[in-house]
Amino acid sequence: MPSRLRRVEQVERNRDLVLAAAQRVFVARGYGGATLEAIAEEAGFSKGVVYSQFGSKPDLFFALLEQRIEQRAAHHRQAVAGRAGLDAFEALVRAGAQDAAAEPGWEFVLTEFRAQAVRNPDLHRRYAEAHSRAVDHFASMLTQVYASDELTPRVPARSLAEFIFATATGVALERSTNPSAIPQHDIAELLLPALGFTR
Repeated sequence: MPSRLRRVEQVERNRDLVLAAAQRVFVARGYGGATLEAIAEEAGFSKGVVYSQFGSKPDLFFALLEQRIEQRAAHHRQAVAGRAGLDAFEALVRAGAQDAAAEPGWEFVLTEFRAQAVRNPDLHRRYAEAHSRAVDHFASMLTQVYASDELTPRVPARSLAEFIFATATGVALERSTNPSAIPQHDIAELLLPALGFTR
């Protein structure tokens, strides 16, 4: 039994190492430029080890995306814990900025993948499902924020979540050519009226 547990732990450890290596390679080379060979080399494994964990580059990308969605969801829950109303919303904005800063370049990999996936029905469906879960989670966080202050959003929470996600994508692209574009404190100020919050 102990040897089996050790093997399960080793497989899980290898998976985590491959995912971490994949993120580095995707950010460095872009989705199109990344290969499973390069990811295996970065992780210090043979290509066979990577294939045993993930059947293809899209499978590996989706595993990384799902991990990222879960991590960000946990960070959002932690950010709003014990907070209410405007204070909770501002904590969500700060959490989003921290997540982006901790993963420099990831937003461009994601944008590149989305542009490719839209032309591939299977990839597009898989991405849309993962993205929908992320939006649903953020919408539930917004619902919690409004309820904590007994406020009612002007539009459905899911529409607000989609608006914020779209804004974040646009800001990331704008900052790719002008890193000082739309400072973080301005983003919150621009979003507050749209979300029905006042200082």
